[in-house]
Amino acid sequence: MSAGPGREFRLERTITIGLIITLALETAGAMVWVGAAEARLSELERATESRWEVSERLARLEGETAMMREQLGRIEEAIAREN
Repeated sequence: MSAGPGREFRLERTITIGLIITLALETAGAMVWVGAAEARLSELERATESRWEVSERLARLEGETAMMREQLGRIEEAIAREN
């Protein structure tokens, strides 16, 4: 490989302290980001579970309300027939 006319490309295999510190800081930053993302996902899972329980309870209440309306209708019809 050549880097220009008359110059040969050479790769030096030296690792500097600056490179090591940079990689360590980038790795630490990535770990912090992953931890924060995991915390957000956990919070979303808890919120979703809570909403599911509320939805289930609401569906049961709607069913019970419909049954009470039917019973009230029958009671009103019975009272109307008596009068």
